[in-house]
Amino acid sequence: MFAPSFSDLSFRTGISHSTLPGSPRCPRYNGIMRCKLMLLGLVVLFRTSGCDKHPLTDYRPLDQAGMWSSNVEDLKKLNTSDNEVAQLVKLKQAGITDDACVTLIADAHQHEHPFGSADSAVSLARARYAESVILEIANVDQLDTISTDAVMLRLVGLSDPAVNLILHRRLKGQRTMSSAEIGRLKNTGLTEKQILERINEGMTDAQADREAASREAQRNHSGTDFKRVRGRR
Repeated sequence: MFAPSFSDLSFRTGISHSTLPGSPRCPRYNGIMRCKLMLLGLVVLFRTSGCDKHPLTDYRPLDQAGMWSSNVEDLKKLNTSDNEVAQLVKLKQAGITDDACVTLIADAHQHEHPFGSADSAVSLARARYAESVILEIANVDQLDTISTDAVMLRLVGLSDPAVNLILHRRLKGQRTMSSAEIGRLKNTGLTEKQILERINEGMTDAQADREAASREAQRNHSGTDFKRVRGRR
């Protein structure tokens, strides 16, 4: 019987001679770690790419608000966020159409910011402004800037053509009196035609304030002159 020599003996405890050195002992563990590293890389990629992705946005509130599925798909393509969905629900509850909702989101993203002007759009709609006018204001990114003054124009009591003329001057950046000064001049007795003439001439708020103050003073003093009452002889 052959007896192994001293050099043939192995003193590595628990390791069989048949085990190949360097072979992977935990392939499952390595696979899990590889997946985790890939996911981490994707997260870093999204965060460093400058794009705010919203893959987990919940669009169900829009479905419950009555929006057509085709329009919801359009919103998904626009990468609509949960906050924007909440804004759109407000619009839907105010009767704004699906197509207008999509356009408002697209315009806001075109101006490189999320849509957050639902309250302004709703106030315009309740002041009897057409959707086309609301979208025109949104297209130049002035919903929050113009809405309050535009609503006041309705309260002043001007005709629709006058309101549209004043509003479009503002959208073009042309000098236009504020609604407060327009209403003040109207209360002093100026006609709509006279007010529009002053607007077309470029009257400023300061000039309107001086004229309104003068007309108010004249009105307050009218009929207060002392009249001598002659008695009987």
